Amino acid sequence: MSQLIRLKDIQATHQDLIGDDYYDPTHKTAYGINEEKIGKIEGALVEDTTGRIRYLIVDAGGWFSSKEVLVPAGLARIVGDDVFFDSLTKSQVEAMEVYDHDYQYSYKEQYERDRQAFTADTLPVEDRVDIADHSYDAPNTLELLEERLTVNKDRIVAGLVKVGKHVVTEERNINVDLEEEHADIQRTSVDRLTDRRIGDLDANDTVEVELEAERARVSKDTYVSEEVSVGKTTDHHTETLIESIQREELDVDGDGNVVDREGNLVDRDGITAEDVRRARGM
Repeated sequence: MSQLIRLKDIQATHQDLIGDDYYDPTHKTAYGINEEKIGKIEGALVEDTTGRIRYLIVDAGGWFSSKEVLVPAGLARIVGDDVFFDSLTKSQVEAMEVYDHDYQYSYKEQYERDRQAFTADTLPVEDRVDIADHSYDAPNTLELLEERLTVNKDRIVAGLVKVGKHVVTEERNINVDLEEEHADIQRTSVDRLTDRRIGDLDANDTVEVELEAERARVSKDTYVSEEVSVGKTTDHHTETLIESIQREELDVDGDGNVVDREGNLVDRDGITAEDVRRARGM
């Protein structure tokens, strides 16, 4: 009867049994049916003779205040740092026994307990399932990931336009036609007898004539000479952005076997995307 021991214990005592490229799910986020977050992975139980992961220790604190249970490793679907139990329901976890850190579990004994838990009369009919043997095999499906670029546009202030005005003083010459009167004296010879005597005072001894002239008078009026309005126009241009992205490619040889970067065969059950990344030195 094979015994089940914690993965962290076999790491310390039988490193040669599991090698360096094993998958450690500890501290990964756990999700149940409908991708409902249920807690996290606290560790794993492996066979003491083969080092194969058979159970994941799940802390279902998202469904219960505090409860750790053993979930068959084959029910897990691993994507990056997340572990999905696509068919695991809250009622199933409720029917499971609490994981005992000090108890020595055996593969056969826990195998029978699983069948009791997943077919318990307390479960809703739709939650009762028969656990198959392959449900204890660690996930061996690789999900190859790739990065894709998403481009967003932000509005920024690219410039500021201020329009004001100032006063400019300049000299202007204006030609104005002005009239000015001058005295025009005409003398006519006369031979006419008069009774006046030379030396007599007479108001008509002098003649006064007002001479008029035009003088320029300048005034200033203000006119609107120009109107200025400020608006905006939009130009379009294309920028070329250069960014590095990554994707994962499966390493296989001509026979379809998974190999590392040097072409060495990677032969173990339960290989995951993380295993391939480690083998490729990523």
